[in-house]
Amino acid sequence: MSLIIGLTGGIVSGKSTVANIFQKLGAKIIDADMIGHEVILPYKPAWEKLIEIFGKDILKEDSTIDRKKLGNLVFNDKKLLKKLNDITHPEIEKIMIQEIIKFKDSNHLNNKIMIIDAPLIYEARIDHLMDKIILVQLNEKEQIKRLAVRNSFSRKESLKRINSQIPNKEKAEKADYIINNNNSVEKTREQAIRIWQEIVKLT
Repeated sequence: MSLIIGLTGGIVSGKSTVANIFQKLGAKIIDADMIGHEVILPYKPAWEKLIEIFGKDILKEDSTIDRKKLGNLVFNDKKLLKKLNDITHPEIEKIMIQEIIKFKDSNHLNNKIMIIDAPLIYEARIDHLMDKIILVQLNEKEQIKRLAVRNSFSRKESLKRINSQIPNKEKAEKADYIINNNNSVEKTREQAIRIWQEIVKLT
């Protein structure tokens, strides 16, 4: 039996690191962020709707959307963030469903577990697509530190992005498995392997 596993967590929580661990263990990985980039490519339906709402000022010279500029707009206005999500989430879900169907219909499965790496599983209400959900947790202090290093965000900017997502505590109540990523990579790997072993038994 094939399984669809959701992998979620707050911004810079370390989902990609965990996804890489699962990939090495044998999972097929679907990256929702990459799908998110794909659905807003020039002249796609989501791209056209975004231009209608935000105007051509969010475009680069090559007609692609300036994600940094768009991010600055939506993370300063909850109504605009909702409009963005209302446009992009359905398009992302469509592609995910296609990938899931393709995976389940495959007659030559090298692996029986697909992991969908998606930060907004609960926010986008796509948890119904998953058989199980893994949450990667990182404390707020470490999130702020990582965002300062990775994106040069101020504390205020970091908190806007952190608070745009459902709180970790609420996600933890819904998740089937939790990985604490506040320690070393080795500790994270140990937790991931333990969860993997449990999941494999379900296939």
